[in-house]
Amino acid sequence: MNAETAWRVHPQVSVRPESFGALLYHFGTRKLSFLKDRTLLAIVEALGDAPSARAAFEAVGVSAASQPKYLQALETLAASHMIEERTA
Repeated sequence: MNAETAWRVHPQVSVRPESFGALLYHFGTRKLSFLKDRTLLAIVEALGDAPSARAAFEAVGVSAASQPKYLQALETLAASHMIEERTA
């Protein structure tokens, strides 16, 4: 996954914040994902307004050293169609 690419939550995905992080439910695939990290939830919520994944990391205060971990998490979310590349 390229950190300079713009991403968004897939239009068919509902994000429900929880005390442990969040639940993501994809109405099209009927898949459920658990975010067990509130920082990851903040990143996912910031994706739609950020010009890139890296900008979303910076917007929520993720250090450069921690970004590879979160980039891997976003890659997993993209593979399960919870997030998608934003073209416009």
